[in-house]
Amino acid sequence: MIKRISLELLDKYEYSFQPEFEPNKQFLNEIGLDVSKKLRNKIAGYITTVVKADMLAEAMEEAEEALQELQ
Repeated sequence: MIKRISLELLDKYEYSFQPEFEPNKQFLNEIGLDVSKKLRNKIAGYITTVVKADMLAEAMEEAEEALQELQ
């Protein structure tokens, strides 16, 4: 349930989430997500994890491309 809700929110508000927990938690409050505090925190934590993983993957791809250009 946490993953499904998180991924739906990431699709809907793609550019509104950050790689930090607190701003993501505040954004979930702003959009009026009607869940318990504990569930909201779990969703914000999972979203933070996904955003960080996406950023890391993008950085690794860019590094690979830069390395290939140098060779």
